[in-house]
Amino acid sequence: MIRIEFTDEEVKQLHYERRYHEHPRVRQRMEALYLKALGYQHQEIGRVMQIDQKTLRSYLRMYQAGGIAALKELNFHQPVSELDEHRDEIKAVFEEQSPKSINEAIERIEKLTGIRRSPTQVREFLKEKLGMKRLKVGQVPAKADPEAQRVFLEEELEPRLEEAQGGKRHVFFR
Repeated sequence: MIRIEFTDEEVKQLHYERRYHEHPRVRQRMEALYLKALGYQHQEIGRVMQIDQKTLRSYLRMYQAGGIAALKELNFHQPVSELDEHRDEIKAVFEEQSPKSINEAIERIEKLTGIRRSPTQVREFLKEKLGMKRLKVGQVPAKADPEAQRVFLEEELEPRLEEAQGGKRHVFFR
C-alpha cells in the first residue's frame, strides 16, 4: 500500500478539480486521490471508481512524483506522419498549382518526397495539416443561349457600365 499524507489545501484542491476540471481523465485521477485522502482503502477506491489496482497505483505514483500538477498532465500518444517533415515544401508546391484530384496529389507528393500514401491519408493530410479543402467544379448550364448572352452584353450591360464609369449610374452585382 502506498502511503501519502495530504494537506488540507491539497484535499480542497482535489475536491474542486475532481468536479470542475475540463478533461474527464484528470477528473478521474483527482477523484481517486480525493478518496485516498479521505482514507479509503485501495480495494474500495478501485471498486467504487471501477478502475484496476495498477491504474490506481499509477495515479498515486504520479501524485508522489509531481503533486496535483502531475495529475493534470495529459501525455497521450500522438503519431506523427512522415509527411509532416515535408509540410512546407508540399504546401508551397500546391499553392503554386493545386492538384486537380486526390490521385494527382498522391503522385505529386510521391515525386516530391518519395513517400506514397493512400487517398484517405492524403485527403486527411491536405485538409488537416495544410488547411486545403476540396472544391467541386460547378457546371455551365446546358441550355445557355450564346446569342442571347451576346445581345445582353452589347445592348444592356456594356451601356450601363459606360454610364457607371461616367458617374451617371451605379452598378451592383450579386
